[in-house]
Amino acid sequence: MQQGATQPATRSLGENDFAAPIDDRYFEDYLPGAGYEYGYITVTEADIVQFATAFDPQPIHADPGFAATGPFGGLIASGWHTAAIMMRMFVDHCLSHVASLASPGIDELRWPAPVRPGDSLRLRATVVEARRSRSKPDRGLVRTRAELINQDDQVVLELTAMNILRARDPG
Repeated sequence: MQQGATQPATRSLGENDFAAPIDDRYFEDYLPGAGYEYGYITVTEADIVQFATAFDPQPIHADPGFAATGPFGGLIASGWHTAAIMMRMFVDHCLSHVASLASPGIDELRWPAPVRPGDSLRLRATVVEARRSRSKPDRGLVRTRAELINQDDQVVLELTAMNILRARDPG
């Protein structure tokens, strides 16, 4: 994953961004229906093999020679690698750095298309729901639809994230 020293950090891709900066963002700043896009992370063959070797050593992810004869006709990233890329972008741009308390999980994780070496990925995040907790009114649950999209506008990952966030106004 080319980022950091070899590639600038990911950035907002449009004029529409959260009103509050990530280090001053609370539950109230997540408005249902609001959508944002951030990018890009370019995935290399070395990134794919390195992640696979450490965490998902299936030959379609870790062995370019084997992968060339496999069902995808070449090396593809592990879905978990793709999820890790999404998580990095989500934390960098969407998830509050001061109010995030926990995540009870994700829903409907799908990998509709593979990620291949050279793919450049962007994140589309849409706030689906934001509701204050009845039992703990100092926080709320935010559900966000996240998609990673490649340079050909193919969705390569889709999920719904759930995050518990502290409220600016405790109720």
